Amino acid sequence: MPAAVVEYKGWKEGYTCGYCGAPRGKVSAGMWAHSMTVQDYQDLIDRGWRRSGKYVYKPIMNQTCCPQYTIRCRALRFQASKSHKKVLKKMLKFLSKGEVSKAASEEEPMDSHIEDVATCDFPYKSESQVTQSELTPLAVDQAERVENEDKDSGETKEEGNVQKVESDSVQICTDKDTPVPAEPSHSAKAAHAPPKPGKGADLSKPLCRKAKDIRKERKLQKLLQNQMGTAEGSQLQGDQAFLLQNSKSKTNQPKNIEDFVSVPLPDDARHKLEVRVVRSSPPSSQFKATFQESYQVYKRYQMVIHKDPPDKPTISQFTRFLCDSPLEAEHPPNGPECGYGSFHQQYWLDGKIIAVGVIDILPYCVSSVYLYYDPDFSFLSLGVYSALREIAFTRQLYAQAPDLCFYYMGFYIHSCPKMRYKGQYRPSDLLCPETYTWRPIEQCLPLLEHSKYSRLTQDGKAVDEGGLKELGRVKVLLKRTVMPYSVYKKRRKGPSDEASVQQYASLVGQSCSERMLLFRS
Repeated sequence: MPAAVVEYKGWKEGYTCGYCGAPRGKVSAGMWAHSMTVQDYQDLIDRGWRRSGKYVYKPIMNQTCCPQYTIRCRALRFQASKSHKKVLKKMLKFLSKGEVSKAASEEEPMDSHIEDVATCDFPYKSESQVTQSELTPLAVDQAERVENEDKDSGETKEEGNVQKVESDSVQICTDKDTPVPAEPSHSAKAAHAPPKPGKGADLSKPLCRKAKDIRKERKLQKLLQNQMGTAEGSQLQGDQAFLLQNSKSKTNQPKNIEDFVSVPLPDDARHKLEVRVVRSSPPSSQFKATFQESYQVYKRYQMVIHKDPPDKPTISQFTRFLCDSPLEAEHPPNGPECGYGSFHQQYWLDGKIIAVGVIDILPYCVSSVYLYYDPDFSFLSLGVYSALREIAFTRQLYAQAPDLCFYYMGFYIHSCPKMRYKGQYRPSDLLCPETYTWRPIEQCLPLLEHSKYSRLTQDGKAVDEGGLKELGRVKVLLKRTVMPYSVYKKRRKGPSDEASVQQYASLVGQSCSERMLLFRS
């Protein structure tokens, strides 16, 4: 397994905020990621980090003008709202009959469901001038000798491909099981079980279900328990049973996303929509073949929606911003068929690209990075539609990778009214900026109404369980040699950089700091 190699760039403060317009209000930390495993990035976004190309940044929540809370949707339990269904129906009418609702485009104000990257004025736009040879560690046995040197001195020893989906297919995926609100996403998992079915004609109780449905659900629950273990399986089955029940066509149950996405179109349908998932890093042959067409859509989007001048959205900017990724492609046997890593989800209408969703597929989630689309199709509310398709895609991946059950939407910014729409994709959770545990958004909103920055975990004794505990165990890459910081500190010549290393390790957490290699020159 390749190790992540990162260069920590420190804090940047006093620059213009794209949300409130404050000229010197934004504060964030950043690092350049030369390479990164999907598990490392999963753990980083579960500590409030996000990526823009290969630049990975984290808002300093208690100091920045507009605190940005990581938000995730529990995809298995997602229920489309009335406005969401209106967007899905609008697409069906357009595909089937070519109908266009002129008023519909005004109902959804956002032009993309992830704006934070567009407004992130990250400071290090050019890749670090470090040669590849400097980033390539020496053999493992040499690294072990360095660690043994540390042990001998009495220090603590370091512990050491394309998926194509038609418009009439069911796109379902999910992330990871819903954890107990006070627990981190990668630890204990808990889901609230749905009410047990009632009996008789009591209208306050659910209708009785067919015996074959109950047997099917019990069989599925038993399978899950065998796969995940009795403790974890009993917590997961609530979400899985919920998804199973709501996947059936029943007159007494509301339609879910798949009921709209998978509905067969008539033979004389006016349009055909196809969704293709192509790997963007490393670029697949399909990605390369459609690069120019995709770039032209992005250029038009930036010029019309974001008012960029014609010369600004260059191919270089497009590549660095939306195509380059530090994530290593991984294809474990228990993962999704398309593998993990960075992808473009292309929306093809009648043989041409009209929208592209930039996504990362990680061990526990589909993480939405950005969306751009052809402005001529704004009337289809593609920001909302693509978000719903990505939730459905998450549920589809869940069938292949049972840990993958969340949909991460980037940042929720309560102090910015136009960014509150992400809270409409429910059930969803916000990440506490102090304990890095998840809280249901309903519990967070009253706190955020009172103060734009808030410790969302109400337990005053709760702490950051994944925080830095041993600075000496942080892994460092120096002159192609991997070593713990305790050894590096003795070898280093010149002024101490301990404050910078400690800041970095505190922000990424103990686990990531022991896996990722912090490049030092």
